[in-house]
Order: sequence, then structure tokens, then C-alpha cells
Amino acid sequence: MAHVDTPKAGRRALDVTAETTTDEAGAPKPRWSDRVGRWRRGLVPAGLALALALLLIVHARVPNKIGNLGSLLETFLPWTGLAVPVLALCAVLRRSTTALAALLAPVLVWSNLFGGLLLDKTGSGGALMVVSHNVDEGNADHAATAGQLAESGADVIALQEVPQRELATYEEGLARAYPYHAVEGTIGLWSRHPIDDVAPVDTGMGWTRAFRGTVATDNGPVAVYVAHLPSVRVEFRSGFTAERRDEAAELLGQAIADEPVEHAVLLGDLNGTMNDRALAPLTSQLRSTQGAAGAGFGFSWPADFPMARIDQILVRSLEPVSSWTLPSTGSDHLPVAARVDF
Repeated sequence: MAHVDTPKAGRRALDVTAETTTDEAGAPKPRWSDRVGRWRRGLVPAGLALALALLLIVHARVPNKIGNLGSLLETFLPWTGLAVPVLALCAVLRRSTTALAALLAPVLVWSNLFGGLLLDKTGSGGALMVVSHNVDEGNADHAATAGQLAESGADVIALQEVPQRELATYEEGLARAYPYHAVEGTIGLWSRHPIDDVAPVDTGMGWTRAFRGTVATDNGPVAVYVAHLPSVRVEFRSGFTAERRDEAAELLGQAIADEPVEHAVLLGDLNGTMNDRALAPLTSQLRSTQGAAGAGFGFSWPADFPMARIDQILVRSLEPVSSWTLPSTGSDHLPVAARVDF
């Protein structure tokens, strides 16, 4: 009788035994890992988790040469965290301890970048309350928007995208609470305190989209800058077009660096987030009130489902006490507010 060698079948039987356990009825059930293939199980979600962690670490090195891809990524960088629960689900479905362990990397990196923003850092008090709002040219009810802003309790209000046809609406709606105001083009500043030394700031656009004024507060003068930086676009052929915004941020940053008044605040729609490297000329010398004294990300746009904070309150030589968004006014942006101390 011929001898039949069956080592492969024997090894296969051992492998099956190693990869399964049995329940009370004796039926096999899957295991989270096995002695033979534990490091191969779930390699795809594990690899994606490590790639996500690496992307978060080197996001500042993602090049802008092709469609400003780096700035586009940084605009929505906090949302990359949504990939974590998706990858966690994949790891559970694959019953992979390897993939779950790999997920610790993006969780730790994301928490290091944004975890502090999730804490409630708001305080009480504050000598000066400021508000910034892009009122939206297409707003259906500018009078109602002006009324809401007048009731905000702010000491200083900066507005962007005010249509010339609606300027009188804001002047009338804010006049009682804010006797002082200055307007340049489609941006304006309303204040309870006198405003002096109003001057446009060149942002390279050919018309005024930024200006500064000195507000004489009870605690001394404050240089208030109001700005509406150029819009950015996401287009299929050209990507994230932001060159004009980037140039305007550079010019505005230089103006603020040359500002002789010690206390300064920038209020406006900057069309960029604090993570966007293009705003470094501003963020390198000014503090975000939301980052220093807010609760959460403080997303302001779009108003119906806020996904990014592109409306900013940035300060120099002022201490942020609290920062938040105000209720929707009918604009496609939410108003942003802050209280600061001297």
C-alpha cells in the first residue's frame, strides 16, 4: 500500500484550531487575534490610521504649489478627526487589535492639535466687548440684522460686506447704541466710544477692504482694524485659489506690525482659519480670542452648518476673557464676539 504524505492538510487543521475558539455549544467562533495571523489581520485600517497620524503631523509641509492644497487641508483640518471612528469601526469589523492599537497614533496627534480647543476656557468679566460680523450682501433682512447687533451689548462692532444700498439701514439701526462710526467701502466700525485717526489699509486689491481707527476706551486707546480679506475658491481645474487673500494677509500683517498703539485688535472676515499657514503674517503676532478663551472650535461659516471659523477676533497686548459665536442673523456667517481685559 502506497504511503500518502499529508503534512499540508495537517498544518491546515492546526491553523483552523488556532484561529477559532468554541462557544458553550461547541460551535466555533471568531477570535480577535490568532497565533498565526494576528499581525496580518486589519493591516489596511492600521495603515490608514498611521497615514492619518502622519498627515496631521506634517500638515504644514503639504505643498501649496499645486492648487494651494496645503491651505485647503488646513482650513478643514479639525474634520480629519472624523476618520477615527470610521477606522475604529473597520478595526472592530476585522476584529483587529493591531488596527485598534494603530488608531492611538492619530487620536493622540489630533488631541495634541485640537484637544485644548474642546475645553471651556471662558471667564467672566472683561473691560471691552467686541463683535465682528459679515452681514452678507444677500441678507434678506438687513434691518433685523442691525437690530440683533444693537442688542448684543458690544462696545465695538465691526461689519463686513455692507451693501451701499443698506448702509443707511445700519446707520439708523445702530445709531442709538453706537453714536460713533466709520465706514470705508463695504466695511464699517461702530463704537460706544469716540473713533479717531481713521485710515484705509492697503491690501493690494485696488479698493478699500481694510482700515484702522483708534477707539478711545475708558482704559486707553485701542487700535481697531477691520478687514474683509479676498475670498477663496475651490475649483476643479485650479484647486484652492487663494493668492489674492494671501497677498492681502501679508500687507495687513505688515500694517499691524507697524502699528504704534500698544493695544490692538483685528476684527474681520479673513477667509481663513487659524491653522492656515497663509495667515501667518497675522497669527504670528496676534492671539485668537477663541483659541485663548473660547469653548469649542467656534465655527462661524456657513451659518446653517458651520464647518470653519473664518471670522476672527485677534488681539495684541489685550487679555482674552471669553469668546463665542452669536445667534444667526440671516447672514451666511455667524457673528463672533469676545470680551477682553487690558
